[in-house]
Amino acid sequence: MYSLALAIANAVVSEGMVDMETMEAASKSGRRAPRALDVAAVAGVSTATVSRTFNAPEKVAPAIRERVLAAAAALDWIPHAAGSALARRRSYIAGAVIPTLDNEIFAAQVGAMQASLAEQGVTLLLGCSNYDQEQALTQVRAMLARGVEALAIVGEAQKPELFDTIAARRVPYVVTYGYRPDSPHPCIGFDNRAAFHRLTRHLLGLGHRELGVILQPVAGNDRVAARLAGVREALAEQGLGLRPQHLREGPWSIAFGRESLRMILNASAPRPTAIICGNDYLAIGAVLEARAMGLAVPADLSITGFDDVAMSTQIEPPLTTMRVDNAEIGHLAARDLLARLSGTTSPSVPPLIPAFVERSSTAAPRRYDFAPAGRYLA
Repeated sequence: MYSLALAIANAVVSEGMVDMETMEAASKSGRRAPRALDVAAVAGVSTATVSRTFNAPEKVAPAIRERVLAAAAALDWIPHAAGSALARRRSYIAGAVIPTLDNEIFAAQVGAMQASLAEQGVTLLLGCSNYDQEQALTQVRAMLARGVEALAIVGEAQKPELFDTIAARRVPYVVTYGYRPDSPHPCIGFDNRAAFHRLTRHLLGLGHRELGVILQPVAGNDRVAARLAGVREALAEQGLGLRPQHLREGPWSIAFGRESLRMILNASAPRPTAIICGNDYLAIGAVLEARAMGLAVPADLSITGFDDVAMSTQIEPPLTTMRVDNAEIGHLAARDLLARLSGTTSPSVPPLIPAFVERSSTAAPRRYDFAPAGRYLA
């Protein structure tokens, strides 16, 4: 903690916010967790002022308030707003951080998790990261400051400080929507790599050899990175690869699905005969754009989705996709956290297996090219 605090302090002292000598002394005072007393010493105020800064900031002069906040950030100190609850060792509050409020799959998880926690008198706080690791860290810190006693975080791809902060507070947590056997975190979800390996094998089994892929951004998203790895792995098993011009990453929207399909099909030959989409919304956009381009799905182009959202059965043709029991993820996450809060050793939760749902958006390609030139080795 010393090196991090010292670096931050060097930055803020240049602005005259905190006293550098006091900061260094506080940092070297030991390896114990920082306290409000340390923040007060660094900021040159009383502990009462520190308390007011976080609990009644309107009662503190702006300059002093900024000095206290800078000192707290430098020491990585988080106030315990739920002090009385912590004294009882229970706050009966849990937190969940999800990437977005716009996607029904996360709503299903949160709804099931909230219902399971409520049965034991635990209230759920919800935070949204907007697929931003910094926002996720901010949400977690805010929840810990309010005394949450358990956390559920979507995905492993987070800033290291996020898990360090949780560990320092000794708060039980689970990572949802992902699973890998060698993960250092307790995971409740499914193997994204295996799921997209399965989808790709389905298309290869139909005879497709040129595939396109439309995904959400891979950077900072371990679930999407695993999905792309599953596609590449299945192709490599057949001596095939994914052409760079046939891969598109962007927002998980119908509009991006449409835009991406047109760009992939207008790229240099050979054209893909099948498109794998990172979720059903992208796939729906691809189906709509194929129709606008005068292509028949699946006669001219096969398209797969993922998640099996309600709209996937309403589009024509209905989507071949994979169904994930998102409510079960929420239920299992709540059960695991409740068990650990009660002091019970929670058994390891095996990965969920997404169900392959074959509908009418996939079929054998109209033409099958066995020529070596039709292959692209990645």
